[in-house]
Amino acid sequence: MTDGTATSAPASSETLRERPARTLGEERSFHDANEADFDDYDDESSWSAELQGTATEDGLPADRFLDRELSWLAFNERVLEMGEDPRVPLLERANFLAIFASNLDEFFMVRVAGLKRRIATGLAVPTNVGRSPQELLHAVVQRAHDLQLRHALAARESFQVDLGEAGIHVVTWHDLTDEEREAMSARFEAEIFPVLMPLAVDPAHPFPYISGLSLNLAVRVQVPGEEEPQFARLKVPAVLPRFIELPRAADGAQRFLPLEALIANNLDEVFSGMGIIDHHVFRVTRNEDVSIDEDDTENLISALEEELSRRKFGPPIRLEVAEDIDADTLDLLVDELGITEHEVYRLPGLLDLTGLFQIAGIDRPDLRYTKRVPVTATPFLPGDQDEKPDLFAAITRKDVLVHHPYESFATSVQALLEQAADDPDVLAIKQTLYRTSGDSPVVAALIRAAAAGKQVLALVEVKARFDEQANIRWAKQLERAGVHVVYGIVGLKTHCKLMLIVRREQGRLRHYCHIGTGNYNPKTSRIYEDFGLFTDNDQVGRDITRLFNELSGYAKEKSYQRLLVAPRHLRKGLLDRIERETEAARAGRRARIRFKINAIVDEQLIDALYRASRAGVEVQIWVRGICSIKPGVPGLSENITVRSIVGRYLEHSRVFAFWNDGAEEVFIGSADMMHRNLDRRVEALIQLTSTEHMRDISQHFDRAMSPQTASWWAEPDGTWTRRFYDDEGAPLDDLHRDRMIQIQRRKRAGGR
Repeated sequence: MTDGTATSAPASSETLRERPARTLGEERSFHDANEADFDDYDDESSWSAELQGTATEDGLPADRFLDRELSWLAFNERVLEMGEDPRVPLLERANFLAIFASNLDEFFMVRVAGLKRRIATGLAVPTNVGRSPQELLHAVVQRAHDLQLRHALAARESFQVDLGEAGIHVVTWHDLTDEEREAMSARFEAEIFPVLMPLAVDPAHPFPYISGLSLNLAVRVQVPGEEEPQFARLKVPAVLPRFIELPRAADGAQRFLPLEALIANNLDEVFSGMGIIDHHVFRVTRNEDVSIDEDDTENLISALEEELSRRKFGPPIRLEVAEDIDADTLDLLVDELGITEHEVYRLPGLLDLTGLFQIAGIDRPDLRYTKRVPVTATPFLPGDQDEKPDLFAAITRKDVLVHHPYESFATSVQALLEQAADDPDVLAIKQTLYRTSGDSPVVAALIRAAAAGKQVLALVEVKARFDEQANIRWAKQLERAGVHVVYGIVGLKTHCKLMLIVRREQGRLRHYCHIGTGNYNPKTSRIYEDFGLFTDNDQVGRDITRLFNELSGYAKEKSYQRLLVAPRHLRKGLLDRIERETEAARAGRRARIRFKINAIVDEQLIDALYRASRAGVEVQIWVRGICSIKPGVPGLSENITVRSIVGRYLEHSRVFAFWNDGAEEVFIGSADMMHRNLDRRVEALIQLTSTEHMRDISQHFDRAMSPQTASWWAEPDGTWTRRFYDDEGAPLDDLHRDRMIQIQRRKRAGGR
């Protein structure tokens, strides 16, 4: 302990590059037992044999964990409930319905695909609750079927009805007048027909490859002179808008025709001279996982690019079809795609409801959440209206904690980096990039800094799932600009969010650091809730300098003073603090643990929390997604409370707070309580030292856990109870709205 700050785990000769296997009996920093929730399937499924559905020596029951896959589906159900709620602004409902669809697509592409791969390869490792992969796959598919059907019905019925009442209509071809059909057919001829690529299936034309997540028409045509009808596949072009906007109706209503409906009603133009028997919409989901053996790969970028090119050819794992599809067409698709009956999803209404993102983008402010513009954090405000703020001077005065999206990313993180790029006294900039935006001002600033002759290091994680191609592009662009680009450590993803600026001031070097909970992405920072700490503390600067050296070179760091770093120290650091609270409770003193996380899966951490609860520790968990812990079980977890908030912003920050006999320790950082974060990623938590910052986070946590705040409450059986309205039907407090109002008031009062 130094100046009241965290100390790391005991010194170790292991580097981040060395990950020896350990047993449960050893003191271990590794456990070989979602931003994205879908990374590293096999790592998360490699449950420790000793913990799979077995009781412990100290009496923890065998059935103490909840299944992680079903828990993730429960999270997506919470998203769906927001899309179903008529009291949520209508276009926000469209967004939630589209997010549900997108989430489920990724769940199948990665999680279900991973289960199938494990079964096919014989890796029948039981899950965390002792189920076989086959049993889990059956349960997951059944639950996903139910949720997707519920989603489709909600979109077709209540949502479209409410949309129509608001003057926005998704119409069918039969809703159009003869004149409108003629106009749309002319538009089809001019703008859509040239893009289409019909593919026949006959002895000379084998069944075509169906790309993953593409929307398709299965068409049966009658060829003149032939007795048997023929099959053709017509892909709905993804390069065109999913919904074609029609001229406004006489009453001013907006109308949209699905692209597939326009194509389907002009098939006689596509298959000229043929008789159109029928057509049906279908969609295939494929395994889009990527696997790279870094130990056998000399050039990671080349290997990853090659693997990405194979991704689109993964085996099919889900077939979505219109509920009225005929038996012959369905049999053909099932046979040719090589899928089973339980992988077929018959759905009412439109397929691929990710298309609702387009509807959600309609310019109707009256159908959205009230617009709230992020404010500039008070310490970063200029002293004069026309004066450009000096962020270095502000950070020198005191540490600054910024809360996005309530406080602006552009006027904090981005502004500091841009100021550093242009400052002649700045000598070096080091930055991690996990996910960033397509037109990233962060990348632009790094390039500008390198062009100005500064030393610039960018650690680009090219293995960030579904952002691999974008990150490869950024890496190459940065390298061409003269930035030193590294890709982290073999076998580990670099997930920590760090920025280090080295500046010469009055003959000495000063370190300016940013440690965050979210990605350096200006676009997602407007909707992702995250914390970021700015500090010029010398010890933090030394810690982050050493961590960057370890990531880019061959340094062997034994300890950090203000950081907890995975995979070497983070697990033990958290377990030690949980045990400290447990011992305090056993001694009759007050004890409390608070975690705000995206997911909690790790069995060792969960067992430690169960033991803490049994000792009398108050455990509060605020989780966005997967939760494998069972709260409120008598004799096991009656002191554990779990809440979840899904709303206007995506809860993304990670916070770890320990009462510590009143000398509370609070950490923020990038890690969740998952095997991958603790054992297979480079993560970093920073301990806060400002009483003001810790008090603010504590009060924010109080509001989130309050019965007066709208949230979901976790039940012992894995279900979630939505509590958004009181007994009289009045809405409970909206945490996101109230937090924005609080920060705006604080700014006017000149706080933080």
